[in-house]
Amino acid sequence: MSTLLDIKSSVLRQVQVCPSFRRRTEQDPGSASADPQEPATGAWKPGDGVEFFAHMRLMLKKGEGRQGLPCLEVPLRSGSPAPPEPVDPSRGLRALAPEEVEMLYEEALYTVLYRAGTMGPDQVDDEEALLSYLQQVFGTSPEEHTEAIERVRKAKAPTYALKVSVMRAKNLLAKDPNGFSDPYCMLGILPASDATREPRAQKEQRFGFRKGSKRGGPLPAKCIQVTEVKSSTLNPVWKEHFLFEIEDVSTDQLHLDIWDHDDDVSLVEACRKLNEVIGLKGMGRYFKQIVKSARANGTAGPTEDHTDDFLGCLNIPVRRDTAMSQRGRSGFLSHLLLLSHLLRLEHSAEEPNSSSWRGELSTPAATILCLHGAQSNLSPLQLAVLHWQVSSRHHQTCTLDYSYLLGLLEDMQAHWEEAPSLPQEQEESLADSLSAFSEFGLQLLRQLRDYFPATNSTAVYRLELLLKCLGKLQLFQPSFEICPFETELNMDIAAALKRGNREWYDRILNAKSPREQPGPQRLPGLVVLADAVYDDLQFCYSVYASLFHSILNVDVFTLTFRQLERLVAEEAWVLTEELSPKMTLEVASGLFELYLTLADLQRFWDSIPGRDSRSLALAGIHAPFLPAVKLWFQVLRDQAKWRLQGAVDMDTLEPVDASSRHSSSAATAGLCLSHIQELWVRLAWPDPAQAQGLGTQLGQDMCEATLFYTELLRKKVDTQPGAAGEAVSEALCVVLNNVELVRKAAGQALKGLAWPEGATGPEGVLPRPLLSCTQALDDDLQREAHTVTAHLTSKMVGDIRKYVQHISLSPDSIQNDEAVAPLMKYLDEKLALLNASLVKGNLSRLGANRDVSADFYSRFHFTLEALVSFFHAEGQGLPLESLRDGSYKRLKEELRLHKCSTRECIEQFYLDKLKQRTLEQNRFGRLSVRCHYEAAEQRLAVEVLHAADLLPLDANGLSDPFVIVELGPPHLFPLVRSQRTQVKTRTLHPVYDELFYFSVPAEACRRRAACVLFTVMDHDWLSTNDFAGEAALGLGGVSGVARPQVGGGARAGQPVTLHLCRPRAQVRSALRRLEGRTSKEAQEFVKKLKELEKCMEADP
Repeated sequence: MSTLLDIKSSVLRQVQVCPSFRRRTEQDPGSASADPQEPATGAWKPGDGVEFFAHMRLMLKKGEGRQGLPCLEVPLRSGSPAPPEPVDPSRGLRALAPEEVEMLYEEALYTVLYRAGTMGPDQVDDEEALLSYLQQVFGTSPEEHTEAIERVRKAKAPTYALKVSVMRAKNLLAKDPNGFSDPYCMLGILPASDATREPRAQKEQRFGFRKGSKRGGPLPAKCIQVTEVKSSTLNPVWKEHFLFEIEDVSTDQLHLDIWDHDDDVSLVEACRKLNEVIGLKGMGRYFKQIVKSARANGTAGPTEDHTDDFLGCLNIPVRRDTAMSQRGRSGFLSHLLLLSHLLRLEHSAEEPNSSSWRGELSTPAATILCLHGAQSNLSPLQLAVLHWQVSSRHHQTCTLDYSYLLGLLEDMQAHWEEAPSLPQEQEESLADSLSAFSEFGLQLLRQLRDYFPATNSTAVYRLELLLKCLGKLQLFQPSFEICPFETELNMDIAAALKRGNREWYDRILNAKSPREQPGPQRLPGLVVLADAVYDDLQFCYSVYASLFHSILNVDVFTLTFRQLERLVAEEAWVLTEELSPKMTLEVASGLFELYLTLADLQRFWDSIPGRDSRSLALAGIHAPFLPAVKLWFQVLRDQAKWRLQGAVDMDTLEPVDASSRHSSSAATAGLCLSHIQELWVRLAWPDPAQAQGLGTQLGQDMCEATLFYTELLRKKVDTQPGAAGEAVSEALCVVLNNVELVRKAAGQALKGLAWPEGATGPEGVLPRPLLSCTQALDDDLQREAHTVTAHLTSKMVGDIRKYVQHISLSPDSIQNDEAVAPLMKYLDEKLALLNASLVKGNLSRLGANRDVSADFYSRFHFTLEALVSFFHAEGQGLPLESLRDGSYKRLKEELRLHKCSTRECIEQFYLDKLKQRTLEQNRFGRLSVRCHYEAAEQRLAVEVLHAADLLPLDANGLSDPFVIVELGPPHLFPLVRSQRTQVKTRTLHPVYDELFYFSVPAEACRRRAACVLFTVMDHDWLSTNDFAGEAALGLGGVSGVARPQVGGGARAGQPVTLHLCRPRAQVRSALRRLEGRTSKEAQEFVKKLKELEKCMEADP
């Protein structure tokens, strides 16, 4: 009771004498009075502030996604189809007239009817199937189809030519002394007539070729041609191409010989005799002559060393597996038209509305195109060019898959590198197609956000392929004599992106904030525009930038940021200049939100690594926004009061839930303070001097709002029915908890108002005015909490007096327990209620002060001894034996421990361990050790010998014991670390025989509480180790510590057997006293012992 009365009087004195932040603010003009003042009604909209703070939460949420750089490709969220690209039928190849379609139809029929050679496994060999396909493709009736076939059959039959490519040979015979050969090939057409008359000779015939002839054009028919000589090799590579006229595709054969060239004479002589070959008979005779020379090659004399050596020959029937082509017909244009016609019809038949079609033609279409290309004598480069021209034009009228177009470009590039030559007309046609596709691609890039949105992964992948296609176009620029691009493609792309950025910006500006409207009406739309620009730049950095840079080496982010930032800055400068004379609360709120986004843009640019050093157009933009920010802070202060007042009005002063001890209004107040602090961090005002004034004013407003809230709480609890008569009110407990919660929240929020970098004073330190304000607020809230605490205790004092009076008036016939029972029951109920209702910090205000001095407990000890002397009365009163009973001894020990210092309590803990050593029975096992002190080395030697009869702590009835050896108390041996033995597995009688050394002075070992503590643990592999027992050995009696050894030598003492035990209640009492200490040394010591207790609790 006296403790509660003392607390009450102390609190009331503190409330009366301490200055408060509230009183200081009352002295300022215009400040709030002692009674809670309602906020001004001119700010924003008078109400409960819910709408204002909801809007502020949206601003904070917007800023959460703007912290740091966005992760690359994080915005990709949707795998839905990409938006459709624009198509223009006029961009395709021109439509054919009916007469041209008919001619193309007959051209295709001619190709099928006069085909030669053998079809491949993936081609159609059935002539009727191919003709039927053409009838279906060109949409002719059976009669028209039959008539067209008849017209084609009556046309002049084509002449045929055979294209032969000599690529390489492997593993030829070695004919030269150096182990190699100098091979070359001679090849020609063996006519059917000569082949039938000389069946034996045709296997070994050799053809010749004039070595110095021009390679550019085809040679006359019936010529024998020869490759270059490859010196000193058995695996020659030629890659040479030849053309031969064919008279009879059914019976003619291609003949090829391989020879080893020995000197120039034989080759020149053979080539000279080509002029003497006249007609088939003459060529046949020449074959025989060559064969005879080859036969005689092995028996030639020394005078014939110049004769070439024969390496082998080969006959290939023309009809068997060769592809035939027509001679003398210009098929480039007709092939282009035929391919365009087939591609258009195949696409519409397969997937007419799909943008993922990759040009897969049906087997008949592929067969007809292959035949037509071969018969038209089109090179692989020409075929690749034709496929690109037709497909790229078709893509602009009906969207194709960009991977298909990229494959066509790669195929054309590969053939271009091998033979980069086209007729001028065809090269100009290719240049036109490349230019048209690049123009189409630039048109798409202008509308990048519409056709390739960053949130659509499918569209972004299409963009990547488009950029790769445009990148391939750059590779053809140096190859054209007539360049298809007027400027560098990169410059065109940058110009298209800039134009697209401006069109996108103007579209949003005209929709959200048209310049025709007055400034106040334009302001919300400009906020939306600034947010859209920031989001667009995030997408540009995280998605588009890496694609453009890696593929085209275009810095799209810098280009876009500089352009959009300049446009937004121009609008902001103009609008702030217009609105400055018309500043209202609504205008200030809009300008404040606009400034937050502009500041986010500046921070975004500052966080970009490797950015250029040019200043932004937004530099210094904060200056015209300063009046709006100051006015908005006033709005914030008033709305915060409205919000807190509304929260208190709705508060029932009941805990929010079972896990909380504060009510709803405290949560709202803490959230409001947190939001204000977060908003200040996001504001990050760049001018240090202006930031100091803004931060100080905001801090004072926060302090004022916090005090306003506590006053509202106190008024509300006073008006609660039944609050005056109830001893311990749950509402009072909730109010006390609310004050404590808001005190911590306000302190945390005020710490967040530290100066930005560059302000006067160290970074992160509150300025002096704000620091004073913070300290005054904390003092006021502490006093408010003590006031509520005194209110609680004052209601209990009267009840306690009644119970004490009841005890004093109780008759002697009533036992003491019965007389005290009502008081103890009352205290138990009320203190249990307080313990359940109050948070820890508030509960400590009701209890004794844990940080009182030792004199406090010494006074109680003196009082106890004075009472004993008084009742003993120098032998005339009660005997000392009855006064100094067990209760007296326990109280005396309790007071002794309380008045001890932290280190004395720790020493008492170890002394208690030494005392309990002889009191335990031998049920935890024994440990044998040996200790001695070596004075010469100033070290203590501790030898762990063995243990016996340990507790079985594993499921197998055994243990895996090890011993931890440490010196205590810690403050006597601060530099000594504990050591441990090895783990002995599966035993209850481990033998260690391990010696440990501790470098410690002898003086420390002679201290009263100095000891060696042995802790036996059971090692567990999958969980925490189990406690098996402990024992302590005092160092005062160790050999070498108590008395120096004779001669200074090191001599081991006798083994000592220690009985293992567990801490007794007497030892744990000292631990409980240490738990109440707030010093770091006490807390660390208690923490270590708590971990050991957990191991004990886990033991069976």
